[in-house]
Amino acid sequence: MDLLGTLPSFGGFLGAMLAFVVALSVIVAIHEYGHYIVGRWCGIHAEVFSLGFGPVLYSRVDKRGTRWQIAALPFGGYVKFLGDADAASGKDGEAMTSLSDSELKRTMHGAVLWRRAATVAAGPVFNFILSIFVFSGIFLFSGTTTEDAVIGKLKPLPGPVEMFQEGDRILRVGETPIGNLSDFYSAAREQEASEVVSYEVERDGQNVTFDSVFPFPPVIDQLQPKSAAMDGGLEVGDVIQSVNGKPVFALSEVQDAAQANEDNPLELLVYRNGEVLEKTLTPRQRDLPSGDGFESRWLIGFSGGAFFEPPRVKLGVGDAAWGGVSQTWFIATSSLSGMWHMITGAISSCNIQGPIGIAQTSGDMASQGAKEFIWFIAVLSTAVGLLNLFPIPVLDGGHLVFHAYEAVVGRPPSDKALNVMMTTGLVLLLSLMVFALTNDFFCT
Repeated sequence: MDLLGTLPSFGGFLGAMLAFVVALSVIVAIHEYGHYIVGRWCGIHAEVFSLGFGPVLYSRVDKRGTRWQIAALPFGGYVKFLGDADAASGKDGEAMTSLSDSELKRTMHGAVLWRRAATVAAGPVFNFILSIFVFSGIFLFSGTTTEDAVIGKLKPLPGPVEMFQEGDRILRVGETPIGNLSDFYSAAREQEASEVVSYEVERDGQNVTFDSVFPFPPVIDQLQPKSAAMDGGLEVGDVIQSVNGKPVFALSEVQDAAQANEDNPLELLVYRNGEVLEKTLTPRQRDLPSGDGFESRWLIGFSGGAFFEPPRVKLGVGDAAWGGVSQTWFIATSSLSGMWHMITGAISSCNIQGPIGIAQTSGDMASQGAKEFIWFIAVLSTAVGLLNLFPIPVLDGGHLVFHAYEAVVGRPPSDKALNVMMTTGLVLLLSLMVFALTNDFFCT
């Protein structure tokens, strides 16, 4: 039984918050552990490792003198090193004056510069490592499709899909000969939408010709979080049979109808487990990556594909690891591109989500299964690591800027300048959080 898939059954809000807390706790724990373990390797003493803020629910002190604790507000965490005045690593001047020379070297303010910089950078780096590890694990577990145009597993669709059998090798779609899976996808995109398409397959050494389902039928393979499809009660495996009374046979027909209809409701007939359901959904405008930036489209919010799943083969550890690195890099670069396009006004600032929006996305992903939820954690971990590298005082990136200044000038910024910059950074961060929270309420 997939326990994550039962989240909506005990309340959408409660399920979303539980998923959000789980995802955030994993990401924060990894981030703060990066600071802690690299600091320990560098000889910097951690006084407190806290998961959460506020009243302490549980704590213990280990043999190195570090207090490990769980606090009541599970929306972050911190490591407080020797000599720190607070969780943001502000300098405790009074405490520092009472430390010996050997003790000063064990603080975040008296250790050698490279040790301090390594400790600060370790948090975001560990977030990226978590993402790479998760993506690599999923690729290793799931494998990859072959280039053979062979039926691996048929999707449970109504109608003439039953003409196919697992193991059939596709030789022709319409009038187009097929040599491999890429040929099949190209031919499928070129076909005009119709109820049936002519196929030729090789089966048990014989060539068999018949008419069957359109290559890319309007079947839901995955739901997008915070989408009209998710909120409207569509499910993975649903087949869209008609839109506004017009029968549809191709995924592209549903996409085109949503784009043409814009923010007007769509009346759908949906086939699910032998039943036909009526659904009314209103497309939502979304900014999607394209070859030269982003494009705005009206979407229902689901993805689909071919009427079958191709056979899969296992990936080697090296290939899976490279896939994990590539996926993490893609998410990071796409996020930076999206931020730049928001700053320049090319796309809507509604793409910035606050805690409520992220919580809803967490719940939506968790409701689709463990694999989807774990994938989301990896995506969010990359985003958290990237955000923490921004050169804003209070964030890790701001501290790294201070360290770079010290490396060039030969001394750190003055305590007065640090206090002013930390306060400014805190105001900027809180302003961003308020803006993102406002988006949660006013952006659909």
